[in-house]
Amino acid sequence: MAKLSTEELLEQFAGLTLVELNDFVKAFEEKFEVTAAAPVAVAGAAGAGGAAEAEEEKDSFDVILEAAGEKKIQVIKTVRELTSLGLGEAKAVVDGAPKAVLEGANKEAAEKAKAALEEAGATVTLK
Repeated sequence: MAKLSTEELLEQFAGLTLVELNDFVKAFEEKFEVTAAAPVAVAGAAGAGGAAEAEEEKDSFDVILEAAGEKKIQVIKTVRELTSLGLGEAKAVVDGAPKAVLEGANKEAAEKAKAALEEAGATVTLK
């Protein structure tokens, strides 16, 4: 396997969705036993003082599918787009509602996922 340059890696990441990138970061953290968010959180706390501490308390969100609604097939498709799940697993998530679709997502990714699922007809909450 040829080694990719930094530029080639960045080019590959540019093509990922936020959800795919979030999944990659989680896998990277698990494989190498590191936490990518810690240095950012520390830098944010040093720069913003008390406001950063309040934000740090809720920097990851779980996107919970409460109900699929009437457009179940569209909701299953959306769950597949947001996750790396196959058709069977995505259907199981939708059938098992209430169930977490994304866990530990950042605020932007969680809000995008919620909007996409609601647009498909689902009832969603963020926790």
